Amino acid sequence: MLELEYTAGSPYARAIRILLDELGLGYSGSEPASAPTNAQLGADTPTMQVPTLRDGNVVLWESGVIAEYLLGRTANRPDATPPLAKAVSHPSREWEDRLLFATIQTLGTAVTTISQLTWTGVTIPANAHLQRCANRAQLILTWLESRLEDPEHGFLPGTLSVQDIFLACHVRFAEARPLGLTFDMARHPKIDALLGRLDARRSFIDNPVWWWDPEVVDYTADGTPVYGSGR
Repeated sequence: MLELEYTAGSPYARAIRILLDELGLGYSGSEPASAPTNAQLGADTPTMQVPTLRDGNVVLWESGVIAEYLLGRTANRPDATPPLAKAVSHPSREWEDRLLFATIQTLGTAVTTISQLTWTGVTIPANAHLQRCANRAQLILTWLESRLEDPEHGFLPGTLSVQDIFLACHVRFAEARPLGLTFDMARHPKIDALLGRLDARRSFIDNPVWWWDPEVVDYTADGTPVYGSGR
């Protein structure tokens, strides 16, 4: 069986869990109760990244690589409307689609960088690099809005794409945390409509947005964080 190691709250891990559900793939999950130490992460991957996927002798990290691997290994998918896209890109627009995915992942990097430093007390107004990350996130959303032709069909028309899944996970991650980062979704009505439609899809409901910070010790059934006695 596939094995997935991930940390609570990671938007990248949420996207992979949604993708696994969309593919109908069973897996054993390993979610540590607290953030892994650098030594623990380094023992698994040289980049100290999660999620990490194990499929027999194949060990993969970096969520984009994992997504491509899962799409490529699974020919038969459960029926769904719209269906899951067969690949990250369509042959007629390969580089456009790959650029979209890479840009969405850059959005994720900007948001998670802000989140990670916010835990340590470094906030956007006080840090030039985080200000740049926040500006980058806003510019990317504006660019993606201009590229989304029809929110009823997502970025790869007629399908649920990896681009759709990861964008939803990154935006909902940012919205669920007090990061000082506000997305005015009224300025991005097509993205807002797409994300609203995805929120109602079964794979997204079954893999809710988890909130994690160092004082969270558990979650309720709907994903609400439970804090330790220190808070």
